[in-house]
Amino acid sequence: MPLETKNVRTTQNYLNLNLAGENIKWNLTVAELYEKAIINKEAQLTADMALNVHTGKYTGRSPLDKFTVKETESSRVDWGKVNKPTTPEIFDNLYKKVTDYLSDKEVFVMDLYCGADPDYRLPIRVVSEAAYHALFARNMFIRPSDKELNEHEPGFTVLAAPKFEADPAIDGTESETFILVSFSKKIILIGGTLYSGEVKKGIFGVMNYLLPQKGVMPMHCSANEDTDGRSAVFFGLSGTGKTTLSADASKILIGDDEHGWSDHGIFNFEGGCYAKTVNLSKEDEPMIYATTKMPGTILENVVLDKKRQPVFEDKTHTENTRCSYPLDMIPNASKTGMANHPSSVIFLTADAFGVLPPISRLTPAQAMYHFMSGYTAKVAGTERGVTEPVATFSACFGEVFMPMHPNIYAEMLANKINKHGSTAWLINTGWTGGPYGIGSRIKLRYTRRMLDAAINGELDDVKFRTGTVFGLDMPLAIDGVPSEILVPRNAWPEVSAFEEKAKLLAQMFKDNFKKFESTASDEILKAGPF
Repeated sequence: MPLETKNVRTTQNYLNLNLAGENIKWNLTVAELYEKAIINKEAQLTADMALNVHTGKYTGRSPLDKFTVKETESSRVDWGKVNKPTTPEIFDNLYKKVTDYLSDKEVFVMDLYCGADPDYRLPIRVVSEAAYHALFARNMFIRPSDKELNEHEPGFTVLAAPKFEADPAIDGTESETFILVSFSKKIILIGGTLYSGEVKKGIFGVMNYLLPQKGVMPMHCSANEDTDGRSAVFFGLSGTGKTTLSADASKILIGDDEHGWSDHGIFNFEGGCYAKTVNLSKEDEPMIYATTKMPGTILENVVLDKKRQPVFEDKTHTENTRCSYPLDMIPNASKTGMANHPSSVIFLTADAFGVLPPISRLTPAQAMYHFMSGYTAKVAGTERGVTEPVATFSACFGEVFMPMHPNIYAEMLANKINKHGSTAWLINTGWTGGPYGIGSRIKLRYTRRMLDAAINGELDDVKFRTGTVFGLDMPLAIDGVPSEILVPRNAWPEVSAFEEKAKLLAQMFKDNFKKFESTASDEILKAGPF
């Protein structure tokens, strides 16, 4: 659907592209994008008419290749290993190369919004040589009405040229791949990678920079709401259950990954979900599984069998297999993408050391400590001799997406929790009875039962015990959950082995938190492990 002449002309000047030409495809439908993706050999159909895409060399984000232009508009950025600076000259040089490269190619343009709350949404434009990127953006962001579309002016633009590669020696990049963000030009420039997560997370990073300046807390979290209007937000790194636990048939799904918390309540940034599909099953995750059988869904790097059925257990291409689908494919998804202030703030961790309780209630100081720590553990790989899990700490449960200092986001969260009376919980979706390789993964049905009990108030009158190493308050009984797993040391066959592993993990927490010692209050410092 072409836009009004005024809008086309504005965009033409903005991107220095011939966006009025026949090669520019504006806001195509799902069917049209399907056709283009297949004709251009970007994808193939599955047996159920979903679209399966292989992203080639890159099956995940390239954080080492991301840079932000150092300029007046980026003065609040916390520069360092995560937020690496680049110069306006490097950006302008690559910008010209990319626009020259795209000028005679077929380009797909999608006009969308990021943010369900009209007071805080960001109008965005995604421009790419890949039809698959346009369909992904259409799935993942919020689609304007026809009237809004005709009036749409982008507040930020993603310009993607996945087949264009930089020359590091000339262009000032780390590799042939680059993700450059300019807040003055309001452009994210992407080259050398087809992985669509760069599009989504690039805009997320922009929102994380802009919203705090408006008093809105941006959150790397999923969210849902029960029938009584009690909402919950779920913070967590990849693999901790953020998407799985929010997709609960008994709840209204607000969103699975990125939200804002304003004075109005919470709101989804997105109009879709980007779920991991490794080992996806109909039994454990029926709603997500069902979307993989629907036309309009994109599967990424999933292996298909001879009948073109997905084999979700096959990790040939990557463990980071994904599916992208619009939220309206979920029967119980919110129609507005908005909800009340959360009564429960939940931090998810997959503790492969088997030390942290399956559920524990946090004090306000502990909530800030664990939010700033952002802990989970990655299971040891398949290399011979590697048997220990690896601790991973990512401040705010998403440090790589946070342009400003973690303290800013932590203080905002603490203020929101205190103002609205939310209760914070730490949920371990990892191991119990021993570390990975010895203990067992906590069953999903137990985690869901514990969450329900926490959110609906069942635990208000239950007895709690305080742990000796991490000082966490653990409930001693929850209906439907074996009592022996609620206190971790009781689940281990040898108490001495548990204490040794707990002290090891506690020291990892302490070592990681040293970087916050100069800025964190005494109360927060004392909220960590003993």
